[in-house]
Amino acid sequence: MILLKDVVPAAQNNIDTKFILLEKGRTTLEGQNKMCLALVADETAAVHFQLWGDECNAFEPGDIIYLTNGIFSYQRNNLILRAGKRGKIEKIGEFTMSFVETPNMSEIHWILDPSNSKKYIQEYVISPQSRMFPPIL
Repeated sequence: MILLKDVVPAAQNNIDTKFILLEKGRTTLEGQNKMCLALVADETAAVHFQLWGDECNAFEPGDIIYLTNGIFSYQRNNLILRAGKRGKIEKIGEFTMSFVETPNMSEIHWILDPSNSKKYIQEYVISPQSRMFPPIL
C-alpha cells in the first residue's frame, strides 16, 4: 500500500492506498455520466480524488476508502487520483483515521525527470493547500 505523499503522476493503474474523504464538490455531468471531485487525505498528504457515476452518491465526508489499482494522472490540466476503468474503491470505515491536509499532491507542478523520461518529479508547489477546497479559517 502506498502513502499519498508518495504518489507520482503515471499512466498506470498501480496505486493501492487508503484515505479519508474530507470534502465533496458538487456533482456535474460529463456527457452521460455524473462526476464529482473530492478532497481526500491520509496521515501524510492530501489529493484531489475523482468520483464517477454512482460513486458520487455512494461516498460521503468521513468515509474511509480503500483504492485498488488507482491512477494519478492529468485530466483537463488537473492532477487527480481516481479509480479509472481498472481500479476499484470501497468503503472500509468511518471517521477514525488521522490525516493532514498539506501537502496537497494535486497542487504540485510535476515535470518529466531529465534522467528518466518515463518518470515525473516535483518541480515546485503551486499552492500549499487545495485551491478547489480552500481551508475554512
